[in-house]
Amino acid sequence: MILHRLGAAWLALILTATAAPVCEAQYTTDWVANTYGASTTRVGNVARSMWVAPEGVVYTSSMWDENEGGVALYQNGQSIGSIGGHADFQGGAITGNATSLFVAMQYNASYGSGSVGRYDRASGARDLLIPVSADTTEKRADVVTGLATSGSLLYASDFPGNRVRVYDTAGAWQSDIAVTGPGALAVDASGNLWVAQKSAGAVLEFSPGGQLLNTIQLAAAARPASLYFDAQNAQLMIGDSGPDMNIKIYNVTGTPAFAGTFGVQGGYLDTTTGIKGQVGAKRFTRVAGIGKDAAGTLYVLNNPWGGSWDLGRNGGTDLHAYDGAGNLRWMLQSVNFEGNAAPDPATDGAWFYGGTNIYSGTAGGTFVANTIDPITYPDDPRINLADLARGEHFAQLASVNGQRILVAAGQNPDTFYFFHFNAASGYIAIPDYTLPGPAFNTTAPVRNGFCLDSRGDLWVGLDKTNVISHYPLSGFDASGKPLWGAALATPIPATIGRLTRIIYLPESDTMILAGITGSTDWTAVGSRVEVYHGWLAGNTNAPNPVINLTSANPKSITAAGNELFVGYVHTVPNIDAFNLTTGALDTTLIDSSASAVYVGNDVDSMYGLRAYRRSTGEYVVTKDNYNGTSIVVYRWTPTAGTAAASTAATGTTAASTGALATVANAMKAAKAMLVSPFGAK
Repeated sequence: MILHRLGAAWLALILTATAAPVCEAQYTTDWVANTYGASTTRVGNVARSMWVAPEGVVYTSSMWDENEGGVALYQNGQSIGSIGGHADFQGGAITGNATSLFVAMQYNASYGSGSVGRYDRASGARDLLIPVSADTTEKRADVVTGLATSGSLLYASDFPGNRVRVYDTAGAWQSDIAVTGPGALAVDASGNLWVAQKSAGAVLEFSPGGQLLNTIQLAAAARPASLYFDAQNAQLMIGDSGPDMNIKIYNVTGTPAFAGTFGVQGGYLDTTTGIKGQVGAKRFTRVAGIGKDAAGTLYVLNNPWGGSWDLGRNGGTDLHAYDGAGNLRWMLQSVNFEGNAAPDPATDGAWFYGGTNIYSGTAGGTFVANTIDPITYPDDPRINLADLARGEHFAQLASVNGQRILVAAGQNPDTFYFFHFNAASGYIAIPDYTLPGPAFNTTAPVRNGFCLDSRGDLWVGLDKTNVISHYPLSGFDASGKPLWGAALATPIPATIGRLTRIIYLPESDTMILAGITGSTDWTAVGSRVEVYHGWLAGNTNAPNPVINLTSANPKSITAAGNELFVGYVHTVPNIDAFNLTTGALDTTLIDSSASAVYVGNDVDSMYGLRAYRRSTGEYVVTKDNYNGTSIVVYRWTPTAGTAAASTAATGTTAASTGALATVANAMKAAKAMLVSPFGAK
């Protein structure tokens, strides 16, 4: 039945190829990767720590949130505001009491790093700054790694100082407790302090006077990342970001005794209750925060895997609430600060792949999976803290004969990372190659454009080579790993100026090149776009049409079918669609939903736009939205007979035999996907 429907859809697509052109179009504005799509209701960026007030107000802290304060407030599954500036906080620690919040501060030129800010919960104003650490120069890593309050006392983990510092809540220092590598903190009903040693896999108990009382030694691979003392049950809850990815519970009225766990053993990597990588209820990732309110609702803050030294572009926000019986009440989720989402050809654009996550659906959609496995692949470049790209959250995706190829990169990249999938690994993207790198026999950075085309071929503009390097896909090995042949070089046309972008559409043998003159900014698109029909057939020097972009600051381009989509930086959120046959502007995608969907300000990334033309003729165009911590999705179905519709996926210059070949290949891929949605077995 599924194959029959696909066949009918593709047949209809071919039959529309001769329709007469008209210039009308309709589109809708949608979003994925955030629970809410409006600017006032959206889920905030990259929550890395959490404190829960008794009345059920949840406070999370982030290192960076472009459009609101770094401390976000939630209640009953809704955003209720924020506190502070968008770049005030480090994100790694937060706590509170009846009147105040205490939050680890980000590095600031006036007071350095290692300080804690006290904020009035009612007004949101900071009324005290408490210097905690002697390390005042750290700009990247967390310095204050844990905070807790008890009565009139405030406890703060000074990680580089190997101590927990004790203050009164007015900021007066009281004492220090020596602890190697202190992290998360909790205080029990007796006033005893519990300190997580994350790298040692241990949790230590100290008396109010600072004497070591007990040690909970977890498994060697365990990583206690968060603590919470549950006064209602006299239990200590330990959030483990090691391989177990769950919450461990101990009775602590006397000698600590293991009492059980909450969450699926192995979390999102478990294969007994789901597919490896699949997220959802009790399938936790990094358990970054635990808390309860007076009604007994349990809140669990996950920090999805991904990111680099720039903790503001870490893994995203994933906040769960569970009732007293352990049933999921609600989830709040968002993408990281900035990333894109490539429509998945294997699902005809129904799913979306970012550099680290998979999404599906409409009106916020579903956070399907996290594609990083830090246990099996600890060297995955997407979790490399030394990576200067600030996180590989931008994806390009191809599906060839049922095999997906994922390329992940940063916001403005000159390095690209390759991944593949197979049935044994589920949703996990398996690291393969780096470009530039030995596999491609080059050390030159990619600064003149990069394209993974729909057939899996690579088109690369290596810096200072003056050629376009074409690496043809030669196949896949038994595990599903893609293989490419040696590069075939074509000189860059002299008319393009400095080449900045490359897009190749194999269905119509169309090459799209963008260039800039009078500038050395290789991250900009430039104003000249040349379209070459029949590139591999030999037309490498006669562009037709040439599209001159007149709007300011084009930043990202993408193409599908017979349309080129252009987004702009520092100007407007609009996306212009140009016809690849005539060069004319066919439509401009703005916000067609009367402000129901917040589309952000601009496209501040080289590959922030992605596009795909579905078998129905509908274009799916996605735009990164760092303002809304989401991905904007435009769905545009040109009116029957438009130039865009008439050329289908093959373009006006393609022969009908090419269209039939495209259909055959698509049907073959669809059949393969029915056998295995993840690729090779």
